[in-house]
Amino acid sequence: MTRIETTFNTLREQNKKALIPYVMAGDPNPTVTVSLLHELVDHGADIIEVGLPFSDPMADGETIALAGERALAGGTSTRQAIEMVKAFRKTNTTTPVLVMGYLNPIEIIGYDKFISLCQDAGIDGVLMVDLPPQEAGDFTQKLANSAMNEIFLLAPTTLPERREQVLKHGGGFIYYVSVKGVTGSKALDAQDVGEHVQAIKAQTALPVCVGFGIRDGASAKAVGQYADGVIVGSELVKNFADVGNDEQKIAHAKKAILDKMDELREAIDSLE
Repeated sequence: MTRIETTFNTLREQNKKALIPYVMAGDPNPTVTVSLLHELVDHGADIIEVGLPFSDPMADGETIALAGERALAGGTSTRQAIEMVKAFRKTNTTTPVLVMGYLNPIEIIGYDKFISLCQDAGIDGVLMVDLPPQEAGDFTQKLANSAMNEIFLLAPTTLPERREQVLKHGGGFIYYVSVKGVTGSKALDAQDVGEHVQAIKAQTALPVCVGFGIRDGASAKAVGQYADGVIVGSELVKNFADVGNDEQKIAHAKKAILDKMDELREAIDSLE
């Protein structure tokens, strides 16, 4: 059983929902990420999603795309991002970490080497936006053999045949995209999300977590009525937009991120 699966089992026993923050590795600079991961755990993160910076992030809105640009400009590569998780694992061996990225850098590294690096770093799940489930067979199996889950996205527009493939090959949890659009989209209809989540849960025993469009405690609570977890990215990442390498600005941005985490944690815990 992976750490992701264990975490959801524990949350289910406690009648709690998962809070899953997203951060871009290396943003705003490589020295910030590892300490931020620990602070996210201290402020209620059950699982952490770490972005692998990429120059052409087609699923990401402007906020996260710019975070990737900052990380790349600061010298953070896919390998270095994985090393940041490895550094986090030196003192945290329980909180699941999944990495989210795109295939091009993985193909350059090589699939087997990438999986080996992830396993060595203690990564628990991989979400490759541009890897279709029907083409992921060998990769999915190799991840499973290394005690990692492959996470797939489902959206409101996902065709039935694609949904069937995602539910067949996915592991850990299903990542449901709450809105039609990219990360950071604002239009969130909680009732519509709930209907889609309930339909997915009728087809799979996997937990269903919702991301894209969750901005505050109210939206997290509204979605949390239906989902097993909420995923928040742009609302956190935006705080690093203009800090540069100014330590005081970085500290202020981290405080804003952690305050938002507290707000989200309190909101979804109030569902108990």
